[in-house]
Parts: sequence; structure tokens; C-alpha cells
Amino acid sequence: MDLTIRDIAKMAGVSPATVSKIINNYDGISEVTKQKVYKVIDDTKYKPTFSAKSLATKKSNLIGIIYAGKINVDFKHPFFNEVINSFKKAVGALGYDLLLFSNEKFHQGESEYLERCKHFHVDGCLIIAGDEIEEAIQNIAESNIPCIGIDLKLQGPFTSSLMTDNKKIGHKVVEYLYLNQVRDIAYIGGKQDSYLASIRNRGFLDAMDQFGIHQHDGWIRYGDFFEESGYEAMQEILKQKKLPEAVFAASDMMALGAMKAIREHGLSIPEDIQLIGCDDIEACRYSSPPLTTVRQDKQKLGKLAAYMMNDLIQGERDRQEIQIDPELVLRGSTMER
Repeated sequence: MDLTIRDIAKMAGVSPATVSKIINNYDGISEVTKQKVYKVIDDTKYKPTFSAKSLATKKSNLIGIIYAGKINVDFKHPFFNEVINSFKKAVGALGYDLLLFSNEKFHQGESEYLERCKHFHVDGCLIIAGDEIEEAIQNIAESNIPCIGIDLKLQGPFTSSLMTDNKKIGHKVVEYLYLNQVRDIAYIGGKQDSYLASIRNRGFLDAMDQFGIHQHDGWIRYGDFFEESGYEAMQEILKQKKLPEAVFAASDMMALGAMKAIREHGLSIPEDIQLIGCDDIEACRYSSPPLTTVRQDKQKLGKLAAYMMNDLIQGERDRQEIQIDPELVLRGSTMER
């Protein structure tokens, strides 16, 4: 028979609330009462349930994971999967478990993140950026639940944001190509109405202006960060009368799609067209040729998010916006001159 706090309280001759306070190390309980309850617990080999602890402390040690937006990356994007895995390991070591929230019925008005977070007593939420962010995200950000946004700026009393310095990404690529005497550069960017993509797009275009490199209209295309859009954008670029010397795709997945299109046209990488991606997902190391890319430090993003989350939950951090420097990783899809 499974014992409850009420059973232990009855055996010890105290109230259930007193047993809860003793289990969770509250002050204000006499040593005599503590020893009486401890003896009953020891004799019965009672183990407090998770729900009993969370009800007593108002803490669940649960962190909610939300893939925000009507259009979101979900489980499909390897970059965010690596960030989440790093986050999971770090918060796990801090004693937290993860709870993944679905937004499949959101657009039918059936639920709100804030309601569900309160229902499960989550201690905090990690929110992953998508497109067309729901109003419900702002509702939870404005609540008293600590929230960390990945690639998403949150405005609220207990929020912080974390992302790579996306404007520097394009600058690193253009600077590298310029130093290697490459001037004919094409670009496959993310969706123009996406906050994150717009920063990355602007960073590339500003860098082109800074280095005095002419922007060919037919060489500037936009996708959605996934392979098919990179393939289609590269097909359009390859229809131009003049071909670029290099292509920068604002995600590795779009770069891999572009790689397929270049090959189908009988061209070689990097001899005919050099190719650079962004994110440094694992597939870059195994493409043929291996893909040069701008690395976002996924391990650091995940660990920082975990520690920042714990600090917010413990009340040890004010809201912050942190940016991490990107790093250019050279592989076989580019060549130095």
C-alpha cells in the first residue's frame, strides 16, 4: 500500500502541513516534532512523491520548452536540437526536468501557454524563436514566470534573451572572401519578414557596402532556412547570365540545398563556385566537399541559457540580452588564394 502525507501525519499525530514542511526543510518546526515525523518516515520507509514536494515548495523543478510561432522550427532543425540538448544536460545537472509544450491547437483558441505553465507549476520557460509569434508568448513573458528567449527578444520583468551576434555573421563571410580576392558574391538569405533573418540579411548587405562590393540583384535570393528553399534559390541564381564566384547561404541547410543545385548544373565546388553556410550543424562535416560555415556555438548557447534560467528562478539575475560572437570555420567548399 502506498502511503500519503496524510497517512504519515496521522501516525505521527501532526497535521499534513507539518509533515510537508519537515520534508521540505522549512524552519519553525520543533526538534521534537521533527524527530517524531522522521521516525515514522524511517519505520514506514515512506518516500515523498514528486507532487507532494512541489505542492509544499511551490516549485516543480520543471522547465517548459516552447517552440514559438505559427511557423516554428519544431524538431526539424538540427541547430536548435543541438542547443536544446546542451540546455538539457546543463539544467539536468542543476536538478531540473523538461516539459515540452505543443502549440498544435493554439490557432483554434483552445489553450494558452501561460495557463498550461501555471497548471504544471513550471519554474521557468525556454522559448525558441519561430515566425509569426503568437500573442500568447508575450503574455507569458509579461508574467512572473522566468523566461529565456533563444533568438527571440522578450519584454517582461523576469525575461532574458540569448543569441549569436547575427550582424557579425555576414561581415565575417564578406571579409574572408574579400581578403581572398572574391568580389562576385551571391546571397541566399532567410525570410525577409523574420526578425532574426532580417538582422542576418542586413549584416551581409551592410558588409558588402562597407567593402565596396557591387550587389547583383539576380544574386540576392531569400529562402526559409531549410534545404528546399536553398535549392530553389540557387536554381534562380544559376539562371543569371553571369555566375557568382561564391555563394553565402544564411543557414547550413540552405547551403546544402544550394550544393545540390550547383552539382546538378555540372559545376564544381569550390573550383567553379565557392560555398559558405551558417550554423555549423553536424552534416557540414560530412557533405562533399565539407562545408565552410559560420559557427554558432550551440554548446555555449545551451549552457548559458541553462545558467541564466537558474539565476532568474533563484532571483539572482536581472533581465539581460546576451550576444555570442560567431566563428568562421574553413573547410573544403572554399579555397584560399
